[in-house]
Amino acid sequence: MTPTDGPGEAAAGSGADRAVKASARHSAGRTAAVFGCSLAAACAALAEPAVLGHCLDLLLRRDPSGTRWALYCAALTAAEVLFDAATTRLTGSVDARSAAWMRRRALGGLLRTAPHHAARHSPGEVAARLTAHATGAGTVPAAVATTATALLPPLGGLVALFLVDVWTALAFLAGLPVLAMLLKTFARASGASVGRYQQVQLAMAGRLAEALAGALTIAAAGTAEREASRILAPLPELGREGRRMWRIYGATVARTGTLMPLLLYVVLAVGGIRLAAGALGVGGLLAAVRYAGLAAGAGAVTGRLSAVVRGRAAARRTAVLLDLPELLQGAREIAPGGPGALELRGVRVERAGKVVLHDVDLRIPGGTTTAVVGRSGSGKTVLAAVAGRLTACDEGQVLLDGVPLEELTAGALRREVGHAFARPALFGESVGAAVSFGTRPEPGRDAVRAAARAAGADGFVRRLPEGYRTPLAEAPMSGGELQRLGLARAFCHGGRLLVLDDATSSLDTVTAREVEHALVHEVPAGTRLVVTHRVATAARADLVVWLEEGRVRATGTHAELWRDPAYRSVFATGGESVTAGPPGPGGGPADREAVR
Repeated sequence: MTPTDGPGEAAAGSGADRAVKASARHSAGRTAAVFGCSLAAACAALAEPAVLGHCLDLLLRRDPSGTRWALYCAALTAAEVLFDAATTRLTGSVDARSAAWMRRRALGGLLRTAPHHAARHSPGEVAARLTAHATGAGTVPAAVATTATALLPPLGGLVALFLVDVWTALAFLAGLPVLAMLLKTFARASGASVGRYQQVQLAMAGRLAEALAGALTIAAAGTAEREASRILAPLPELGREGRRMWRIYGATVARTGTLMPLLLYVVLAVGGIRLAAGALGVGGLLAAVRYAGLAAGAGAVTGRLSAVVRGRAAARRTAVLLDLPELLQGAREIAPGGPGALELRGVRVERAGKVVLHDVDLRIPGGTTTAVVGRSGSGKTVLAAVAGRLTACDEGQVLLDGVPLEELTAGALRREVGHAFARPALFGESVGAAVSFGTRPEPGRDAVRAAARAAGADGFVRRLPEGYRTPLAEAPMSGGELQRLGLARAFCHGGRLLVLDDATSSLDTVTAREVEHALVHEVPAGTRLVVTHRVATAARADLVVWLEEGRVRATGTHAELWRDPAYRSVFATGGESVTAGPPGPGGGPADREAVR
């Protein structure tokens, strides 16, 4: 069964048209050159039969000017060949530039939107939209330009046929209604078939990307054959849609290919009768047959039309990424040196029609460490994303030192707010570049190593073959080591607010304790918002925010909240023993020292 369109897919037609027009404007000069060269080739093709027919009549009469007209024929033929070659060369350039423009815009749309919008499309789908479909969409501007000029020879040939001889033209016209019906049917059927083919292709790409991401799990479970079957399950449908698409195209080409020679034979027969009657000369008959051949070239428009149909269907797939809602930023800067006071006022967030944060009001003093705890699904990660404006709230406002985050420029926001995640993605040519990634201005080596030491990463990085200069692709890391580098990147970033979203979950207890100590004593001063499942982390925080079903159930110190059995059960279900809690109010001596 063909998968249904994803969110926004059904409404992507107008977006696809806008994207295609914009990509055409991006290469407007080259597209105009394609149109001009194609038009010049069409004009040369239209002039050639008349000049050739006149030249033949002159040569048959042994007129001295026949030689000059023969040269005209040679010049027209050479011009047609040269303009056709230029059209082909320019078409390749326009296709490449338009596809690159589509990819840049689609990738920009992905990077500018909130993560939950981007996550609607699987990595496999995104890869297919950015590669094969963007390439197909990029062919539309040049295809439209050449399709428009491809209509000139048939239409001009028909007009010229009337000028040469009315009766041969009328004989040719008799078959045109059938040709028009064939082209209309082709455009309608081909568009639907191409769309279904590309949708099944997207589904297969998505399944393949999921399997590649979970390759180790599949190998451990011994389900490789089952996964292969799941990935290839849509293959029969893909084959059916592909065969249907080419059957439509092949049937149309075959019918037009049969109809066109029949029309030419009719024209030749009528022209022969007119020649025998003396109403038409030899040159006129030659011109009539050649113009009928040009008029019959309307069937060749099928191929151009097919390219436009396929390209527009591909543009619909790519336009889904272009139309992702942008996470808007403001134009305001923030005064340097603030304490990092964070305030959430009536924050409400919805996902897929469900409220995941309900009217959250929080005031977090600057320079403090706040732990966010709660059961799975309570809204902790969404709260962290809203606090750092990785996503926008549907209602309410988030302020940093009294400035609404949506009013800040992207540069100011990312300069002042750093993030670390449970599963960090590293970027850069080397391990050192991965730690400094995104930090402006570029930090020195000492700053990078200091951040790595604070995150407990310096030791294993130094053991790598080239230390911090080790290429990232050649640095095998465990989950904990990867997480430590993600923390190092966040520590290197600095800023007045640091958001750690379960960023120590893969660390052992000792390493996590060292990192938390470094977070307080070695990382530049600022506010820390720490999403955690660890009772020890909550115990060392200045303030704990307890979330339950998207609402703030309570705030206070860990010692105060620990008296509530429901609070203690949050950590019990998280897999950490509740006996790790503070032995008394305020926690143990080590905990109080860490808070200070």
